[in-house]
Amino acid sequence: MNYTNQPYRPIADIILLKIVNVFSDKTSFDKKLLLRNIPQRATNPQVLNTLRLVELLQNSAVEQLTSLRHLEARDFGSVGTIVTTDFEAIYAYKRADYQQCLLLSTQNVRTLLCAGLMPSVQTFPEFIQLLDDDIVSLTALTLMVNSSCRCRPSSLYVCITQLTLSLYLMTQCQLKLRYSVQPLAETLYYIKVAQIKHPANRVLNRLTLKLIERKTVRNITTLMNALKRNS
Repeated sequence: MNYTNQPYRPIADIILLKIVNVFSDKTSFDKKLLLRNIPQRATNPQVLNTLRLVELLQNSAVEQLTSLRHLEARDFGSVGTIVTTDFEAIYAYKRADYQQCLLLSTQNVRTLLCAGLMPSVQTFPEFIQLLDDDIVSLTALTLMVNSSCRCRPSSLYVCITQLTLSLYLMTQCQLKLRYSVQPLAETLYYIKVAQIKHPANRVLNRLTLKLIERKTVRNITTLMNALKRNS
């Protein structure tokens, strides 16, 4: 079984995330009104309750998705490499817990780097609230080029492998935590290995890996120039 081509859309989780989308849209609107119309220290119980509900629903969805990963690892771990903490890492990143996200993502990268078959993460609209803006933008770009690609089963245009996702989160966390040249250079090596592992038809993977490669190179260059100026 080729995990990278398998459709992944558990019905219960999709319904749960659809509910969160509805509340998230309302919450975003209410937050804007709150910030514009009342003092900074004031609180609005309705808005706070809605925010809390969104958080609980998202947390429940992530727990269910993680449970499914454990089932996949149990049933299919003999024919592919499956890490079980990819959704936990996404959620940690969303909460700005970059240290925890970096820990989980680094472990996943080192596990998946030499793997053959591995699962993918689909960028369905229901999952957008859990994904980073850059990945959402890259997905939108592929849809602008070919709007029918999302309708194709197991489309390579709307999914990224666990390795690509983990590398993306790892890179983003290192940049946000202002890591030095050496760990960034190691990450750059991992990215280049991952690029070799993903053929040209893995469109979203290739775009995502190219994006984090450029970010990493640019940051390393900036750090090196700063060292030269200070030496």
